[in-house]
Amino acid sequence: MTLAEDIMNPSASKQAQTHKLKRVVQSPDSFYMDVKCAGCHTITPLFSHADTVVNCPKCSAVLSQPTGGLAKLSEGVSFRKKAT
Repeated sequence: MTLAEDIMNPSASKQAQTHKLKRVVQSPDSFYMDVKCAGCHTITPLFSHADTVVNCPKCSAVLSQPTGGLAKLSEGVSFRKKAT
């Protein structure tokens, strides 16, 4: 009797949908990123699930707002994930 799907080798899309502790290899959903301010173009490191308001150290513009999960980036702010 064969199964409809391969349990030992699930697809990447299936792994992305499962809970972080129930994946074949456990991995967190959070990450660090470099955020560039829209006004002064200063790069600031930021945690993806930051639970406080993050301001630009140079011009004091708001870079992100906490939402209870992923931090919401402000309008015009760009980011990139940091290499782990």
